[in-house]
Amino acid sequence: MPFLYNRHYTPLELRQFTNDLAPLAGIRLVEYQEGKARGMRVAQVWTGSGLRFEVLLDRALDIGAAEHNGRAIAWLYPALGAPQFFDPHQYGWVRTFGGGWVTTCGLDFFGQPENDHGQALGLHGRISHTPAEQVRVTTEWRDDDYVLEIEGRARQAAVFGENLVLTRRVTTKLGANSFTIHDTITNEGFRASPHMILYHCNFGFPVVSPDSEILLDEETVRPRDARAEKGFGQQNRFENPALDYPEQVFFHKPRADAHGYAQGSIVNRALNFGAYVKWKLDALPYMGQWKLMQAGEYVCALEPANYWETPRAKLRAEGRLKMLPPGERVEYALEFGALTNV
Repeated sequence: MPFLYNRHYTPLELRQFTNDLAPLAGIRLVEYQEGKARGMRVAQVWTGSGLRFEVLLDRALDIGAAEHNGRAIAWLYPALGAPQFFDPHQYGWVRTFGGGWVTTCGLDFFGQPENDHGQALGLHGRISHTPAEQVRVTTEWRDDDYVLEIEGRARQAAVFGENLVLTRRVTTKLGANSFTIHDTITNEGFRASPHMILYHCNFGFPVVSPDSEILLDEETVRPRDARAEKGFGQQNRFENPALDYPEQVFFHKPRADAHGYAQGSIVNRALNFGAYVKWKLDALPYMGQWKLMQAGEYVCALEPANYWETPRAKLRAEGRLKMLPPGERVEYALEFGALTNV
C-alpha cells in the first residue's frame, strides 16, 4: 500500500483523489538532444517520495542521474556519450563515461586494459555502451502497490567470440525511496564464455562530502596499490577536494546479513542524508571502492562484483576464471535507495 504525504492510501482512495497517477509517480520516455548524448533514449522515473532517476535505455539500462527531493545522489561527469562514440581500446571507455548511479562493467571482462588469450581488452568491458532492445515499460497496480517497471535486453556478441545477453528489470513503486535491479546474464552461444561483472555505483556531492562516511559491515579490506596505501585507514572518510589527488582503490570483503545481503552506504551526517546499494552476497562476494577527491572529479564508487579487480589473464592462469557454459545463466539482485533520516 503506497505511503505518501505521511499516511497510507488504498488504491481506491488514490483513484478517488486523482484519475491519473502521473502527477504522483510515473515513467516518461525521452531522448537527449545535445552533444555526444544526442539521440539516446532515456526513461525518467519518479516515485512520489522525492526519488527521481533516469534509466539509460541505450546504455544497457544503466542508471544515470538520480536525486531525492532535489538533492543529488549520483555523481555525473560531462562526458556521457551515445554508443556510437564508444572507444573500446585501452582507456577509451572514460571518454564516454558519464558517471551515473550505476554503470555496468562486463560482461566478459572488467578492470584495467590487458591482453588475454590473444584478445585486447579495454577498460571495464563493452556492455555499458550497448543499446537495449525489446524494452518494455509498465505502470500498473499489483495488489495494493502501484508498480513502475522497465525491462529490456542488451546483447554482447561477436562472430568467433561471445554471445552473452543481459536481461535487466528495474522496478520501483509509488511512494518508494528505492528501486531494484534484477539482472540475468545468459550465454546464448555454443561455446563457454568468460564472465566477469562489476556494478560501478557512483555517489557524488552532497552524499559524498567531508561530513560523510561509508558504512559497511566487512570481514577484510586492503588497498589495491601504493597510491591506495597512503589513504588506507581513512578509506571510509572523505577529504576536501584537492587539486592533485590520484585515485585510490580499495578491495573489501563484505559480510552478509541474516538474509544473505550486504549493504554499502554513504551517509552525510550534517544533512541527515545518504544513499546505499544492497546486494545478494553469494552472487557478488566482493566490493571495490573507487575514491577520487580531485577538484571537479569528486566521487566515491561502491562496486559489488564477482571478483576483486584482477587481470583476466591471471584468473585464467590460476584456474579461477568463471566460464559460463552454453545455455547457462546467472542472476544478480541489487537494491538502491536514498537514506533520509540518518
